[in-house]
Amino acid sequence: MLLSCGDALIDFLPSRTAEGREAMTPAVGGSCLNIAIGSARLDVPTGFVGGIATDTFGRMIADHAAASGVDLSRATRSDDQATLAFARVTGTETQYAFYDAGTAARNWTYRRDAIVLDGVTCLHTGSTTLVHDKGAAETLAFIEDIRASVTISLDPNCRPNLVKDKDAYRARMLAFCGKADIVKMSDVDFAYLFGDEAYADRAGALLSGGASLVVITRGNEGAAAWHRKAGSIEVKAPVVNVVDTIGAGDSCQAALLAALHRLDRTARQRLRDLSAAELTRALSFACKCAAFTCTRAGADPPRSRELPADYW
Repeated sequence: MLLSCGDALIDFLPSRTAEGREAMTPAVGGSCLNIAIGSARLDVPTGFVGGIATDTFGRMIADHAAASGVDLSRATRSDDQATLAFARVTGTETQYAFYDAGTAARNWTYRRDAIVLDGVTCLHTGSTTLVHDKGAAETLAFIEDIRASVTISLDPNCRPNLVKDKDAYRARMLAFCGKADIVKMSDVDFAYLFGDEAYADRAGALLSGGASLVVITRGNEGAAAWHRKAGSIEVKAPVVNVVDTIGAGDSCQAALLAALHRLDRTARQRLRDLSAAELTRALSFACKCAAFTCTRAGADPPRSRELPADYW
């Protein structure tokens, strides 16, 4: 089983009324919840760990996750309100305004020994949960307790508008990278954290620091990956008619983890022995699923039955 630990929220996405006026349409989102949904839709047993409200929006989140087959038995339901994020698409990037003070997601607390780990081989985390001191501390405590036996996956999915101290945030992300077996980030996140540093140089440093796999996604340019044993590879992204890019990065990460699951390369030692051919196959599948997600509005990752046979 895969667990995804972090944010679950409601995105308000740009839309238009029948009269052509600007409007906002609510949709379930949150990077870590999106990844749980994406992997569950690709037939990977998946659970979500984090705070989910009991209000109207919280019920939307829970119903949406359950409909995709995500196990919510490890989630914490609370009377705190749900996090809301208002999205605006600029070019190929989506910018967000977050309203998350005192929310169920932000107030989530790791309860030691209360999360069942039987059968869990991989934990994913990242995004807004790691911006705030409490969320980062609670998640780190969880990771420290389980990393001896569970593979750790990280996507920083940076939210600069939430960051108050960039140097401190960068140091925090480097610390989490040091705990992770799989590190994936977009080219935009890489530039925010590492500036003009060469991808290969930073990937080498992360691999030397303990990671087994580093992935950089580059939008319609595809993705590149570096692995301790398999070396470096690049794959192209398929050409599609883009509706929007919301959730594409999360879909890519979910599909990458799903592909590793299919290949039986999720457990730490199995991941370390990944071959170049397997890495190419997994990353290609991830890019195809991300491209598929871009063909429809919102964070709506594909189900296995929707994908052409040649995707895998």
